[in-house]
Formats: sequence, structure tokens, C-alpha cells
Amino acid sequence: MGTWNSRGLRGQGFEELINVSNEQYADKDLALIQKVPTPITPVEFNKEKRLITKAYFDQRSTVDYIGVVQGVPVCFDAKECNKESFPLANIHPHQFAFMKKYRAMEGVAFLLIYFSNSNETYFMTFEELEFFWNRRENGGRKSFNKKELKEKYFLKEDSTFIVPYLEGVALYLDEISKGVL
Repeated sequence: MGTWNSRGLRGQGFEELINVSNEQYADKDLALIQKVPTPITPVEFNKEKRLITKAYFDQRSTVDYIGVVQGVPVCFDAKECNKESFPLANIHPHQFAFMKKYRAMEGVAFLLIYFSNSNETYFMTFEELEFFWNRRENGGRKSFNKKELKEKYFLKEDSTFIVPYLEGVALYLDEISKGVL
């Protein structure tokens, strides 16, 4: 179990941007997405400020976000990377398993990866993640390089939404309906 200040909470800046986008999508009745809270057990408190100063995670979290986009169930996780290569170790087996089951039940499962070194956000379909995951499981690379990713899934800057991930969802659903995935 990790502590409150562990690497499990990296990338909170990116998550805050997603949270704002989620509010924008909800305000426009485009999607209703909730941040999945991670259950914790408080260990130390600052009673004067009424703050938890140290805690342990109770259990493994599934994914960061879950909800519905115009009738379509979605789940996704947010990851941040400051290099050109993304280590698959940043995705836990229980997260992958959850996304796989979600996808098998015809939900939409994906990752949002923020490459901070180039200020780019990538929408990774579950199928693409599964390809890299299986490659690793079969003795291949333990990461994937940004150059291996599909250009069409890099999210374009949008003046309306901070993280316009619904563009990725729309493209993903279109490819599913055409049998491309």
C-alpha cells in the first residue's frame, strides 16, 4: 500500500484539467463523468487545521474516471509522462483487467496520456493499450514510444474545452461502428 504522498498521486495537475473539462461537458449536457475516489485510511491528522496529513490506500483503485457520454458508458484513466517513451508499469494489472472487462461489456475504455515535455494529450483506445500490453507480456518492450502512436488520436487544442477528449471518444465510436477496431 502506498502513502498519501506516494507516486500514486502523480499527475494531479492533468487530472485537474480533466475535472474542469468534465464540468464543461456536464454544463453542456454532453457527458456526465465522475472522478472515482480512492478509498483511504487516515493515519495522521492536523486537528487544528482539520486536515489528514498521512493516509494509506485501503484498496486498489480501478480507473480514474467513469460515467456516460450521450448514453454510452465510458471509463478511463489519466496518465502523465515527461518523456517520449511511456512505461507500461504505470498501468497496473488490476486497471488493465477492469478496462478489459468494461470493454467486453461494450463500454468504452481508454487512457488519456499527457506528454508534458511536448504539451500533447493522447487518447489511447483500449485496443491500442491491449496491443502494447500483450507485446510486453510476450517478451517485447516494456514501454511504447510516442512515435508508435496514431496521429489521429492526438487531441487538438480546443478553445471551448481544456481537454477535448470527447473528440477521441467520437473517433473511437466511429471506428467501432465501422468494425475498424
